[in-house]
Amino acid sequence: MYQELRVFSGNAHPELAQAICDYLEMPLGQCEVMKFSNENIFVRFCENIRARDVFLVQPIVSPVNDRLMELFVMIDAAKRASAGRITAVVPYYAYGRSDKKDQPRVPITARLVANFMETAGADRLLTVDLHAGQIQGFFNIPVDELTALYILSRYFKDKGIPSLTVVSTDVGDAKRARNVADRLGVALAIVEKRRIGNEQRAEAVNIIGEVKGRNALIVDDEVDTGSTMVATVDLLQRHGTVDIYACCTHPVLSGPAVQRIEQSPIRELVVTDTIPLPIEKRLPKITVLSLAPLLGEAICRIHTGQSVGELFQ
Repeated sequence: MYQELRVFSGNAHPELAQAICDYLEMPLGQCEVMKFSNENIFVRFCENIRARDVFLVQPIVSPVNDRLMELFVMIDAAKRASAGRITAVVPYYAYGRSDKKDQPRVPITARLVANFMETAGADRLLTVDLHAGQIQGFFNIPVDELTALYILSRYFKDKGIPSLTVVSTDVGDAKRARNVADRLGVALAIVEKRRIGNEQRAEAVNIIGEVKGRNALIVDDEVDTGSTMVATVDLLQRHGTVDIYACCTHPVLSGPAVQRIEQSPIRELVVTDTIPLPIEKRLPKITVLSLAPLLGEAICRIHTGQSVGELFQ
């Protein structure tokens, strides 16, 4: 058994790290993470972590490459400070879409990030709703993947929306939507989507399932530019859907996403706090649910050697 549990945060999402520590009823660890004028990143742990069970909270969010480098340097610093075990807590795993060679002469960047994390010295990874399940296999260290689907499902179950159909934005993501539909006890519809080259643009071409005269709940793992969600909404409207709701785990909301959502007929978009949402992106129709209790409980279970899987049974 490792000694005392300690949780530290990089600059990516200190609010989430603090909320996790509030759940665990312990102080957030003191750590200095800064960038020099020459853009070199410096990390210093301001307390003794020798033989401690160290958890580093750092979702890979904008600016993505700075946050990645911060994480690697934090892991290295903890390793050199003789931490007993180092768990990278990465609620949002960037580069997750680059999980296979789907074109000639392209990288598998999700695997590269995994290699970097291991080389830096991480002993475990704790993450939430990876874009593709096979990313777990890119690691040679234990990976605990949590899911926000139960929390999102519970929210919509409590709303009691009548005549509801859960909609998957993609055939490849149908399993995620099926899990939500099963928990809500409602029907499932699947959108056939065509992505246009490497552009962040998607075209919804067909829908499988009955949505006419029904309310719809669009389920996705992340909303980036919002193009897929808007294309899905347009298709649903053309097929006679009444009210449209949406949910996702990771609110990336880059580029024109916020404007697209604001102008869309989506009644409510429900997201989690795996990614910090600045005040200018907090539209009245966007609801943020906290995953701090889920992450905190998972950290507690990892530290004490209990099952993490039992959280979802």
